Amino acid sequence: MRARDLLADFPVVGPDTPVLEAARLLAEQDLPGLIVTGGDRAPLTILPGAEVLRLAVPGYCQDDPALARVVDEAHADAFLDRLDGRTVREALPSGRWRELPITDEDATVLELAALMARTRSPLVAVVRDGRLLGAVTLQALLDRALGA
Repeated sequence: MRARDLLADFPVVGPDTPVLEAARLLAEQDLPGLIVTGGDRAPLTILPGAEVLRLAVPGYCQDDPALARVVDEAHADAFLDRLDGRTVREALPSGRWRELPITDEDATVLELAALMARTRSPLVAVVRDGRLLGAVTLQALLDRALGA
């Protein structure tokens, strides 16, 4: 089985897309992440949903989870308000050194799984000649690998 056999259309965002728009897309379509593309629709990177949360959750709550408990419920429920006016670019993980979860349509299931594990990405962008064909999600990969 190859990447092309697990391929699905997948929504994309650009680096300058408002991150609140990206968060809504993640929620409405129950996605594990989004593909970030450039002007030519070539994939640049993957934005895992957890990175959107990282941008929204105050650093002091990430550093000391006990502090999150002392924030009153009204303010705790509004933590996504911190995303207003911010872009996808700001939510992307820092460091260009990291391997991108992008492969070609001939990748095997094991290659896809290894790439997801290595990059800690819930999806892999699949390309042909630098153009996005779609994506393989962790769920699709596990469903097929487990025979579900």
